[in-house]
Amino acid sequence: MVDIIDIDIDVAVIGAGPAGLMAAETAAQRGARVVVFDSMGAPARKFLLAGRGGLNLTHSEALPDFLARYGAAQPRLRPAIEAFPPEALRAWADELGQPTFVGTSGRVFPTAMKASPLLRAWLRRLDGQGVRLQLRHRWAGWDDQGHLRFETATGRSTIAARTTVLALGGASWPRLGSDGGWVPLLAAKGIAIAPLKPANCGFVAAWSALFADKYQGAPLKNIALSFGDRTVRGEAVITQGGIEGGAIYALSASLRDAILATGEARLKIALRPDLGVDELAARLAKPKGKQSLSTYLRKAVGLTPAGIGLLYEAALADGVPLAAMSPQALAALINAVPLRLTGVAPIARAISSAGGIELGEIDDDYMLSKLPGVFAAGEMLDWEAPTGGYLLTACFATGVAAGRGAAKYLGR
Repeated sequence: MVDIIDIDIDVAVIGAGPAGLMAAETAAQRGARVVVFDSMGAPARKFLLAGRGGLNLTHSEALPDFLARYGAAQPRLRPAIEAFPPEALRAWADELGQPTFVGTSGRVFPTAMKASPLLRAWLRRLDGQGVRLQLRHRWAGWDDQGHLRFETATGRSTIAARTTVLALGGASWPRLGSDGGWVPLLAAKGIAIAPLKPANCGFVAAWSALFADKYQGAPLKNIALSFGDRTVRGEAVITQGGIEGGAIYALSASLRDAILATGEARLKIALRPDLGVDELAARLAKPKGKQSLSTYLRKAVGLTPAGIGLLYEAALADGVPLAAMSPQALAALINAVPLRLTGVAPIARAISSAGGIELGEIDDDYMLSKLPGVFAAGEMLDWEAPTGGYLLTACFATGVAAGRGAAKYLGR
């Protein structure tokens, strides 16, 4: 077993994702000697995965609307995001030679539409700033002297650092490094931690075997989903066991909380939200002739096969055949297809996670009040946000805040 003490570290950053790397850069810019530790064999694994779909860095909407996306955590996150807003994040990417553009939805992407060029440029700059990277170092808490303990391929490594920034992520996509293993380590120190839960996740629906086998993977485009007093437009995807996709993610927090509280959530799907019920009914009142009902629905009101399948599922659940419905009843069903959700997809498959270190545990500099000199950033903290650039922006912004806090603690 190897037991080494490295004392030439001002800031030990644990976690090489966006929050951790940004904390490292911020502290290094202020003259701190920084080492970043990560359990994986390469940095920012989850960041790279996110980039495969285009790397939605942030969003272009007005800052008040942007901040509202963080819900109950907004007051606590506001100072950090106002100090490093979306415009600053875009300027930072541009400085790395990765200019950005605003898509038609208002989302902001690098022109390269990938994470890897940005990450390579970022790592080069960090190296130039003297930031060291130690991979395959899994954090194992503190020893009796308060030194950081790591498990490595060669045994135990003990590190003495003047300050520490924790940026280990939540518990989604654990195979990429964020497995929530830090929870018991901090709980043992008396840090209040809200239970980690899936966020921006899919849900379980009791499909018939025929529907699941036929339509798994099928998209539902240009739909509207309603739950409670909220309606969102977008897309979803049928899965073998339920439903997921952008429109679902936008409602995932309230759907998840309802299921955890009562065991179910009842969602309504409008398959043709741009057509009113009367317009749909008028189209459906025309003679069907010799067409099958599915062909008629496709031609008369433009439903996709998956949408038609959803109607049959709803009719099966209600025991009322579609063919027996009046045009008005069928039109009403098309824009209010009921879907009973009975479970939440596993956190390992969620895009992000909710819960984490309660925000009351950190001060204005993102230092844990009960652990002087220890800071926290990113998805470890108890906040959640929808997809659309809000997740990454808050990770970057809280990373900046924690890096500044660590440098301030050192008198830099």
